[in-house]
Amino acid sequence: MAYMWFTGLIIFSTQILTLLVPECRARVPAIIVFGDSSVDSGNNNFISTVAKSNFAPYGRDFPGGNATGRFCNGRLPPDYLSEAFGLKPSIPAYLDPMYSIQDFATGVCFASAGSGYDNATADVLGVIPLWQELENYKDYQRQLETFLGAEQEKEIITEALYIMSVGTNDFLENYYAIPGRRSQFTIQQYQDFLIGLAEDFVKQLYALGARKLSLTGLPPMGCLPLERATNFMHPDSCAEEYNDLALEFNGKLKQLVAELNDELPGMKVVFANPYDLLLQLITAPSLYGKFDYFFRWLASFCHCFIFHCC
Repeated sequence: MAYMWFTGLIIFSTQILTLLVPECRARVPAIIVFGDSSVDSGNNNFISTVAKSNFAPYGRDFPGGNATGRFCNGRLPPDYLSEAFGLKPSIPAYLDPMYSIQDFATGVCFASAGSGYDNATADVLGVIPLWQELENYKDYQRQLETFLGAEQEKEIITEALYIMSVGTNDFLENYYAIPGRRSQFTIQQYQDFLIGLAEDFVKQLYALGARKLSLTGLPPMGCLPLERATNFMHPDSCAEEYNDLALEFNGKLKQLVAELNDELPGMKVVFANPYDLLLQLITAPSLYGKFDYFFRWLASFCHCFIFHCC
């Protein structure tokens, strides 16, 4: 991943910290992650799918220089958050057999690149749907209770910071790529459908004990590489239709967050908005240092060097 996007990830992690830390002064014993390639630390390595990143140039700046299944050159935002809270510097993938419940006790990732709020989105590339991520989390809870005992397990589940980053694939890999959902929903209806799924997921997490959640919005997805490459009216430019859609959807997510905070006693949900920051990094990279054309081109591939899923 180029330095522009790498810088963006660090700043984005700091943005979440700035929002959450004042509200989470109690010790955060674990980071628990759900979502897609923006936060998948390697679960797709262990399922049958083409959506993998376990090869170069991925991982070139990860400790050891090996591709881990993360869709980037090094660590992901949850990894930085984990280290910032005094936990381990990288969060392991739940399906990775190299790790055990002892490793997962302080942080675990259930995310799967190519997934979405909509189960049909995961079917496109044969990845782990969000409902299965939740089932894996329930299994994790059972293992954690066996490992630590009920009292300590409950403390970790309640005090952990949950990160959810998903949604881009629902539009780019599903709605606009396959006719099924377009035949059922207008784009406004599909957004509302996804918001309903997001609400249901958060409420299920709440029922399972979660109390601190960062819900990440959409990036300027019209600036992803495939959208720029296929923008024939304005070659190499961002597709404004998709960027406008991301802004509209983020507004709905932000409203959902407000409603969830009112509705769920003891729950703190924070809306983490990456849109403005990442758009500025893409459109005005000189603000963050000197970049030659090659690095700006490489940066456009962000954490999806082959796929445009995020």
